[in-house]
Amino acid sequence: MSTTRESIFLLPSLCNQCGTLHAQYPINVGSNPGQSSAIGAPPEPQNIGAFFDIDNTIMRGASIYHLARGLFARKILSATDLANFAIAQGKFLTYGSENLSDMARITENALSFVTGRNVDEVTALSEDIYDEIMADKVWPGTVQLAHMHRAAGHQVWLVSAAPIELANIIANKLGLSGAIATVSEIENGIYTGRLKNPPMHGEQKALAVAQLAREHDLVLDHSFAYSDSSNDIPLLNSVGNPTAINPDSSLRTYANEHGWPVHDFRRQRLVKRYGIPAGATAIALVGAGAGLAIAATRRSRA
Repeated sequence: MSTTRESIFLLPSLCNQCGTLHAQYPINVGSNPGQSSAIGAPPEPQNIGAFFDIDNTIMRGASIYHLARGLFARKILSATDLANFAIAQGKFLTYGSENLSDMARITENALSFVTGRNVDEVTALSEDIYDEIMADKVWPGTVQLAHMHRAAGHQVWLVSAAPIELANIIANKLGLSGAIATVSEIENGIYTGRLKNPPMHGEQKALAVAQLAREHDLVLDHSFAYSDSSNDIPLLNSVGNPTAINPDSSLRTYANEHGWPVHDFRRQRLVKRYGIPAGATAIALVGAGAGLAIAATRRSRA
């Protein structure tokens, strides 16, 4: 007598009153509301992946910017370095949908502050800066989702344009399976300032997840992906269960049109209702960097 193995995953529902996750509702793994359910018996839990973007999905703001702020506080970066980084990162956010060669150049500019520095030193500093600055910026609701996947036996991976060293630290701190992220070129333990591979952005995320799925026997039709950005629509479309987290306006519209779940953990009423365009985030980032630079210059003259 044969038996059919059922695979049910409990997703939390978002409370509209307080913006947190409470009660859970069951879904059949692979039953994306915007797509037809996968055919055949569900895979074993360890063959299901859950892929999370970092910036504004797992964590408020840009993780690499938080790192730069921490290095600035340690006087490893100058005020000018920080301002230049903010401008480069702002361009990354604003022109995120442009071609890969432009994205590679912008990413290299944004990561130039580690050029010539020892990898082990930057990694150790990154761990300290995570504890000091980033840990308080993670979205509890998103982390709860990630931990629910882990408890269900799924593989949980971060997929980010952040440097792989930083992404691995965040994954380790949160108890996740690992990370796929942007890889910088390293020679003799020193950052050269060049990228080893294309930046982990847009379509590259979907390609990297497909490669990871082949290597780890993950069934993408039954897997999950979470992001805040319309730039990650290729990633979200590559799995059977996509979800928008703190979505920008374009992703919110796309998710609603395709019947995807939307979780918004931001408290501001206007942001919660309409989302933040990437350009607005970029302007805020550049402004913050310039403000810090001006403040530091004034202090140095005092």
